[in-house]
Amino acid sequence: MELHILSLPPLGANCYLLKLPGRPDGLVIDPGGAPETVANACRELGMTPAAILLTHGHFDHVGGVEGLLKTYPGLPIYAHPGDLSQPFAPSDLFPLASASLSSWKALHDNETLSIAEIELHVFCTPGHSKGSVVFRAEDRLFTGDTLFCGSMGRTDFPGGSVGEMIASLKRLGELEGDCKVYPGHDRPTTLDSERRSNPYMVEAMAR
Repeated sequence: MELHILSLPPLGANCYLLKLPGRPDGLVIDPGGAPETVANACRELGMTPAAILLTHGHFDHVGGVEGLLKTYPGLPIYAHPGDLSQPFAPSDLFPLASASLSSWKALHDNETLSIAEIELHVFCTPGHSKGSVVFRAEDRLFTGDTLFCGSMGRTDFPGGSVGEMIASLKRLGELEGDCKVYPGHDRPTTLDSERRSNPYMVEAMAR
């Protein structure tokens, strides 16, 4: 599987483009706030997006959705309903609403998606927001703002919860084997490294 990483405005959110070699389609995870940059990158890769997947609904991760829908009308948008419903959305922090996304598809815990021949397992990981999820594709975890290299996402936004975050980190830490971790901000890491040295995951796994 090919993986391409874009760091996008307004807050340097990581956007991930996934595709299988030889296929014309692929996936966009968290299109940030620069839809033209994402569309140009897709064109350079010879990739037509088959879907957009959102790790959560905060503005810095979803700002490119509406622009990409203009370029790719009808493109399916996969997101957890916890971040697309009242009382949190729509707002400056949660700009998307399920009613405004005609091609929205709800994500569910422990489901497996197969899109563009890429299989993704979905883990619901509330804590940073009610609708936060992590996607697993092969040995890669796309963790949004749940798990960072050496840290975790903030829990003081609407819908955030320290207790839920600790439970989500524990769940990720207890996954079998090592995985490459691709967070919503900053640099990639590995699950083994976070188990050893991330103080928040160490605390979570001790509970």
